Amino acid sequence: MRVDLFDFELPQDRIALRPVEPRDGARMLVVPPSGSLEDRIVRDLLSYLRPGDALVINDTRVIHARLSGKRIRGELSAGVEATLIERLDASRWRALMRPAKKLVIGDEIRFSRHGERSEAIESAIPALECVVANAPRNDEAASLVAHVEAKGAEGEITLSFALSGPALDAAIEALGEMPLPPYIAGKRAADERDETDYQTVFAREAGAVAAPTAGLHFTPALLAEIEAMGVTLHRVTLHVGAGTFLPVKADDTDAHKMHEEFARIDAATADALNAARSGGGRIIAVGTTALRTLESAASEEGMVLPYAARTSIFITPGYKFRATDMLLTNFHLPRSTLFMLVCAFCGVDRMKAAYVHAIANGYRFYSYGDASLLYRADR
Repeated sequence: MRVDLFDFELPQDRIALRPVEPRDGARMLVVPPSGSLEDRIVRDLLSYLRPGDALVINDTRVIHARLSGKRIRGELSAGVEATLIERLDASRWRALMRPAKKLVIGDEIRFSRHGERSEAIESAIPALECVVANAPRNDEAASLVAHVEAKGAEGEITLSFALSGPALDAAIEALGEMPLPPYIAGKRAADERDETDYQTVFAREAGAVAAPTAGLHFTPALLAEIEAMGVTLHRVTLHVGAGTFLPVKADDTDAHKMHEEFARIDAATADALNAARSGGGRIIAVGTTALRTLESAASEEGMVLPYAARTSIFITPGYKFRATDMLLTNFHLPRSTLFMLVCAFCGVDRMKAAYVHAIANGYRFYSYGDASLLYRADR
């Protein structure tokens, strides 16, 4: 399909830079298969669920994937920034770096914490002295050493770190910052509020470099009410990569190469979801990441199977959904794979009309924005 079919104009003032408080007070546009759109709020989700339904959430946790430091080449040094996008093994990451063009294979990079440090960071530094390379006991931040191992065709950099495994994870968490999406980071710096605002209440499995943002709307109180009405909650994991923010540059969807992300559904969760559906319940995905995990794991017959692998599933109009009946999701970027996904779920014309309505009625877009509750078009 032509990519320009998924383009639309979005006023800049519709991009949310902070979430609403409380989280479940965000607006929610309900998009049924036919009939009128409904303007509600996330707390009203209770009105659209039924006992026996299964709510599927992504329990990935966002890591401090944005790092700052210096490139060292002999006696020369220069400032660099990196956003980790994909873990390759215990000691290597792929990263987007600035300025990437000036880096050469073999360059040494020393990442350090700059600016004010939170109490959590301060308390972590002494414990990291034994694992973080060159950690001094003075006013300078500890530093983490890496070397440029390779440069990719799309400008991505492969970094080989001096640390590996849990020691590397701890150093990244202590020295890095929350990796806000580019449409927020370009307008303000990350701060202490983002440490909680950009994590879901489900966050447990560390590994994402972007939040599964539909989950940001949930509060413990809302979850308790949902479970009290007989709706079951099920955890899957998909470690969201930075590719989720990228617009499709190709002119046709067939020419687009989808980024890969690790996803997992355990056997107990798969069995519980199949049991819920066979009992007449619906599977409601909280976010496109939960949906992509479900659809990656589903058989042709619609059975959810255990799954633990990298997925590059690319859902465009014409896709036959196997395991997902409803979707709660935020409002997405024009020409993005996620807008294509919701168009596949609801129908292109229906979804375009919903976005026109959302823009005209002041809905807030993207990661910290409002939500939409979508019904699958073919049901």
